[in-house]
Parts: sequence; C-alpha cells; structure tokens
Amino acid sequence: MIKDFYIKNMVCDRCIKVLRDELNAHNIELLNIELGRITLNVKDSDPTEILGSILDKNGFSLINNPELHLVEQIKIELIQLLKHLPLQIEQKLSTYLELKLHKDYFKMSKLFSTNESVTIEKYFIKLKIEKVKELIQNQALNFTEISQLLNYSNINHLSRQFKRETGMSLSEYKSSQKNDRTSLDQIV
Repeated sequence: MIKDFYIKNMVCDRCIKVLRDELNAHNIELLNIELGRITLNVKDSDPTEILGSILDKNGFSLINNPELHLVEQIKIELIQLLKHLPLQIEQKLSTYLELKLHKDYFKMSKLFSTNESVTIEKYFIKLKIEKVKELIQNQALNFTEISQLLNYSNINHLSRQFKRETGMSLSEYKSSQKNDRTSLDQIV
C-alpha cells in the first residue's frame, strides 16, 4: 500500500538527503520525497514507529493534524519562493498563497498566527532577512543588488527592516563577520 507522510521541519535539500539516507539504511521503500512529504510503499507492517524514531533523531516530526499540515505547507511555499532569486512574486503575498494552496488567505493567516505566534507576513520577513544574511556572507553582491534580488522597493526599506529584525545595520552585520544565521526550521 502506498502511503503519504507529512513531515515538520523539512525545509531544505539537506533535509531530503538525510531522510532519504536514513530510510534506505532502514530498508524502508521510499517512492517519493519532497519538502514536507514522503511517500512510502508500506508492505506488511506499519513503518510509523520506525519512521517516528528516524524523524525524531534528525530533528523532524510527523504531522498528523490537517491544520498543522497546512501551516507547514505555508512555510514550505515561502521557503521555496526564496530559493530562486530574483524573487518572482507578481502579486501580493496573500494572493500568491491563495493561488498556490487553494485556500482562503484569511483562514490560512489565522491558523498560521495561532500555531506559530507570528503572522505569515512577519514570518516571510524573517525568511528574507536570513536570505540577506546568507547573501552578505557570500560577499558576491552589494546591498543594493541584494535589495533588488529580494524585491525591496529600495535599499532604505531593506536597511530599516534588517535593523528592526537584527538590531544591526547591514554594514555592522557585514563588518562583524558573525555567522549568527537562524536555521530555517527554527524561524518563528
């Protein structure tokens, strides 16, 4: 029998690799793997216990609640959006999510805020700030280029948002050479 399992905190390609390797090591037949979801060929026994152990050991968890699954889908969509730069969003974030997830934004927003204690918009800003930190550390782009890649109206908008989120200016962050980035699964 083919069965889908929804996974919390599965936010990057390394997460996929870790789970693929772990499932193979336990001889669990993996049919498909993508951010937030794995599809297994479940034969005689239920792999949920072994799967739960694998997930827990690697910082993931199984999602059994449809509402929490939607919250995780929202996170994954936003993370995926920032994977390909320049940021390609032609409409408001609310419209984008409604089109991608086929759900009413007001309901998604309320559910997200209740479960994550932060709005979708604030979460997306936090993701963008982590992307800014990554781009600064790569040292290939200047601040103006970074702001353009992330679809900020101007460098001042990015600067204000960065300072509000980190307590540092862009220049202070760059000169500090800190690697205080937050992993994507820890952003809330």
